[in-house]
Amino acid sequence: MNSDLLAQTLDLPKRAVALVLAGGRGSRLHNLTDTRAKPAVYFGGKFRIIDFALSNCLNSGIRRIGVITQYKSHSLLRHLQRGWAFMKTEMNEFVDLLPAQQRIDEESWYRGTADAVSQNQDILDSYGADYVVVLAGDHVYKMNYALMLADHVALGRPCTVGCIEVPRSEASAFGVMAIDGQRRIVDFVEKPADPPAMPGRPDHALASMGIYVFDAAFLYEELRRDMADPNSSHDFGKDIIPRIVREGNADAHPFSISCVGTEEGRDDYWRDVGTIDAYWDANIDLTATHPQLNLYDRRWPILTYQPQLPPGKFVHNQDDRRGLAIESLVSGGCIVSGQLFRTLLFSSVRVHSYSRVEWSVLLPHVQVGRGVRLHRAVVDRGVELPDGLVVGEDAAADARRFFRTSNGVTLITQAMIDRLT
Repeated sequence: MNSDLLAQTLDLPKRAVALVLAGGRGSRLHNLTDTRAKPAVYFGGKFRIIDFALSNCLNSGIRRIGVITQYKSHSLLRHLQRGWAFMKTEMNEFVDLLPAQQRIDEESWYRGTADAVSQNQDILDSYGADYVVVLAGDHVYKMNYALMLADHVALGRPCTVGCIEVPRSEASAFGVMAIDGQRRIVDFVEKPADPPAMPGRPDHALASMGIYVFDAAFLYEELRRDMADPNSSHDFGKDIIPRIVREGNADAHPFSISCVGTEEGRDDYWRDVGTIDAYWDANIDLTATHPQLNLYDRRWPILTYQPQLPPGKFVHNQDDRRGLAIESLVSGGCIVSGQLFRTLLFSSVRVHSYSRVEWSVLLPHVQVGRGVRLHRAVVDRGVELPDGLVVGEDAAADARRFFRTSNGVTLITQAMIDRLT
């Protein structure tokens, strides 16, 4: 890293504010978002999804952060108050909580992501930032936003869009950027049937990550224009970014420039865990000997709130009754006397004797009864699985009793268990 870039990566985060959009319903996660917003969904044994965006901010040197919330926000707000209240406002660092306040009228909540930012314009003005970093609060990844800020300044246009390289065969699921040789975005196409290829990489396309850097004054003017448009849906991806692209004011920032922790020969890690299958897969990947996402890197830690709990414990030492875990993650407060294989336990889970749990994700305070057999399941917080329950061996029975995906992952909630009795 040259001296000028190093100086920018140290200085620019101090002149920026990050806005984390954390109000999404997360309906594709089905019952996991019955009582919590998607950014508040548990991930990785001890974290919430939003912890990744917030930790990226902190590790990047951005210490002025606003979190915009809306749907089912109690769990999220409680997590932020407990886990992210350590910032020192007297040192001009903070995590501001910005819930929907019905500022337009007493019937309208945030009408879109751009409207959510616009309704907090007075608070934004008080930050006095030169740059605004807009982030989605529901993705899992490690990224140095300071490098994106430096790239934004070097490219010279007032808007920069974070993009990830994806195979063209998969790009139809994303908003795709067409760019020229200088990375200026020349077209933005939402979920195209024939995605435009990257210059020099005909088999790949650039998909939007929902991460934007704006010159602050430019953003505020664009928001004013958008709010005055009665035909706008007041959304960054649908309205703001396409208009900026048409006017030639947006550049693309490939994730490969600022991704943290990518090992040689492996793809940059970014996950939208917005479906049960994707959520299960990303969590189960962490149980691998060499997972794609390294949670053990102390140079780029992921911070969170966690209660003070005793270490996980494995009990009994009899031939037919021995607590055992193979290629699994076990969090604090857990007691295991059954057997685990490729399974992730959040805090305070109890796995009782003669049970076997394989390829499964168990959220906090789950109780696994004696003789339970569980395969390819996600079990919601606080569920008590009755003795002898079998899940993952009979697809038709699982689909009748629980929510089962087309890929064979079964989601279990307490309400589903209660209906069995």
